[in-house]
Amino acid sequence: MNVTIYHNPACGTSRNTLAFIRAAGIEPTVIEYLKTPPDRATLLDLIARSGLPVRAIVRAKEALFDELALADASDAALVDAMLAHPILINRPLVVIDDTVHLCRPSETVLPLLPALPAQPAQPTPPTVPHG
Repeated sequence: MNVTIYHNPACGTSRNTLAFIRAAGIEPTVIEYLKTPPDRATLLDLIARSGLPVRAIVRAKEALFDELALADASDAALVDAMLAHPILINRPLVVIDDTVHLCRPSETVLPLLPALPAQPAQPTPPTVPHG
């Protein structure tokens, strides 16, 4: 299983998703997309493989979304805005093999991962005979 996470370490949801992936015994490729933003071809590929509309990949809660008046923007304008301002890319995007998932809330990644290892059974404390 090849896993890549487009990660923002300042985002609690992104940090939690990364922790779930690691808890499943997977060390993903971590792309801090604010430092290394995707190019146009990569962003369009991520959107296409997610099966989601462009608008779902835009982080509408960012103040910049309103500042740029993107509420009624076309898909092309939204993509341009995300390329110019990567903070507008919703996170975390998790690529598992060939499929892209927007993992909000972070628990949505759990069914996509191998089952977490079972905790070892705790030994039963010995009984002390009363007598």
